[in-house]
Amino acid sequence: MKKIVSLLLVVLMLGSLVACAPQTSAPAAEQPAATEAAQEAAPAEEATPAEPQQGVTDTEVLIANSIAVSGAYAPVGVPFKYGMEAYFKMVNDNGGIAGRTIKYIHTDDEFSPEKGIAAFEKFFYDDKVFAIVGHFGTPVVAATLDEMKELGIPTVYYATGIGQLYQEKAEGTNRSSFPIQPIYTTEGQVMVAYAKGYFNAKTIGVVYTNDDAGKSLFEGISIAAEKYGVTLVSESIQAGATDASAQVAKVKDCDMVIAAMIQATFPVLIKEMEKQDIMKPVLTTYVNVSKTLTDANAEHVQKLMKTEGAGIYGLGWVDTTDLTTESFVNFYKYMPEVGATEADMNAFAMTGWIAGSVFCQGLERAGKDLTWASFMDAMESAPIANPFGGSVDFSGGQRKGTTEMNLSKMDDTAASGWTLIIPIKSIDDILAGVK
Repeated sequence: MKKIVSLLLVVLMLGSLVACAPQTSAPAAEQPAATEAAQEAAPAEEATPAEPQQGVTDTEVLIANSIAVSGAYAPVGVPFKYGMEAYFKMVNDNGGIAGRTIKYIHTDDEFSPEKGIAAFEKFFYDDKVFAIVGHFGTPVVAATLDEMKELGIPTVYYATGIGQLYQEKAEGTNRSSFPIQPIYTTEGQVMVAYAKGYFNAKTIGVVYTNDDAGKSLFEGISIAAEKYGVTLVSESIQAGATDASAQVAKVKDCDMVIAAMIQATFPVLIKEMEKQDIMKPVLTTYVNVSKTLTDANAEHVQKLMKTEGAGIYGLGWVDTTDLTTESFVNFYKYMPEVGATEADMNAFAMTGWIAGSVFCQGLERAGKDLTWASFMDAMESAPIANPFGGSVDFSGGQRKGTTEMNLSKMDDTAASGWTLIIPIKSIDDILAGVK
């Protein structure tokens, strides 16, 4: 029980971390094929062998990331790193993949964009790694994303949900980017699906913060509202505002309210709804689904939380209800083997484990002939499983992050502060049977 509570206390809060380089030689799979005439003219012994793919040998794959393991974000970065290390230890202990073990190197960027840029350029140009796995934190991701895409180095899992990661159809070197955890633009679309499919809402009031998180959520909400025929009444609010009275008054006649904002502003909105006696369902992002937030606000929103037909709901993207699955058993087995303590075995460590798992699934599909091109093709060949529930689909160049999410309700009597209402579902499943 202690482990269950520990996981649920911090589950999925990584999204709250909001806040021209020369090309390398093309991978072997991307080298232009010789013409028939050239093949006939050149003696076999004079053929030039293809250059090996960066970071790959017959026995090893070299990967890297920079993570804040000191300073204010160390409580997130340290377990995240342990989770990755534990997964790779499990893989290496079992013989690696296609005869190759995984060598993982990292550096502490202290959540600094400047240090993150320096770390990435060292990994790419000096260490010549095959991939970046577990790219950590909004400021570092935002500072390095364009260069990483331009170079075309595979990047698997971003510990942030910023909208810049979202792509409907990635092409060329943009295909190298593989976001896993929910992107706010995608989550906004899932929110509308639940609003229509579960709450039967026809008119949705949206209050969104005018920061990257709020605007990205609202972008997704707008896309889905048009697609599914839902009417929006929207109002923006300053991130960190202490008064939401005008915004609440604007959306009071809607069937429900979507709070497109993260933790600093969300409590202001729900307290104001109760103050104005507006008893409607409120739906918010997975970032706000935490016991800490429930404990801090439960006494101020008792009526809203417990009135029939109202309530405070949030999304999630992993399933922690059954700790006896093979993935959880292996997680708890290997975490201590890399030096993690029980306190480190939390949701942040789980996300590191997810990053490692998704990358390794791509390696397994690519097999012995491992290049950037073959890896990207493998990642797009079929949906990839999240070891803790659901899957992510990169086919056709989709770079939307996780599109399958669950629904929970704030409950101050529950150990985690939230009670699961609907397990992980895709948008199509959420809307199944809805006209």
